[in-house]
Amino acid sequence: MINVPESHQDLLQSLVATLATIGPDGRPQLTEVWFLYEDGSVALSLSTGRQKTKNLLARPQCSLLILDLAVPQRYLELRGDAEVTPDDGSFVSKVEKKYAFDLRAYDHPGDERVVVRIVPERVNAVDVRG
Repeated sequence: MINVPESHQDLLQSLVATLATIGPDGRPQLTEVWFLYEDGSVALSLSTGRQKTKNLLARPQCSLLILDLAVPQRYLELRGDAEVTPDDGSFVSKVEKKYAFDLRAYDHPGDERVVVRIVPERVNAVDVRG
C-alpha cells in the first residue's frame, strides 16, 4: 500500500501523470500516462508494443510524477519498481471507463495489454509554496 500523506491524497485522483523509465541506452524516457489508484496502489494499462513497457520489462525501476495542475509547486512522486502482469481485459476496461476512451483501438496487431503496478520504495510529497 502507498503511504501518501493526507495533504497529497487528492493527487491520486488526477487525470495524468508522468512516467519515467530507463531506456535501452540507459537514458531516461518520460511519458504522460493515464492511471488508476485502486486497492492502495497506482496502476497503468500499457500495451506490450510500446517502448515504455519494454523498458519496464527490462528494468523495472521507475518514477511516477503527479503534478498538481492548479498549483504547479505541488506534486507527488512515487519512486520504485514496476510489477508487470498480463491483463485479461478487466483492468483496461476500468481505465477506459475512467477516461471514456477506447485504449485498445490504438494497439497494434499482436500487442497485448498488461497491468503495471508501481510498488513505491520512496514517496515524495512536495509543496514548495512559501
